[in-house]
Amino acid sequence: MRDLEIYEIVKGIIVKRMGVSASTVLPQSSLTEDIGADSLELVDLMMDLEEILGIRIENSELSDVETVRDVVNLIESKRRVSV
Repeated sequence: MRDLEIYEIVKGIIVKRMGVSASTVLPQSSLTEDIGADSLELVDLMMDLEEILGIRIENSELSDVETVRDVVNLIESKRRVSV
């Protein structure tokens, strides 16, 4: 799975879960400032991604996640480890 495919999955989940316009979800978008996610919503987002992509994200890893690009990078690193 390529970064673009992962980005589209992440974008779709954010749009659905957060109720924001797809045009708001750019790689550089801040999850908290631009998209308006709070800490609970971030955890829920990660749980959705874990289920859909078959990965495990530790809560401690969320401290480094600020943008949509950070989410994509985290998922990509998880997928490389699990392959």
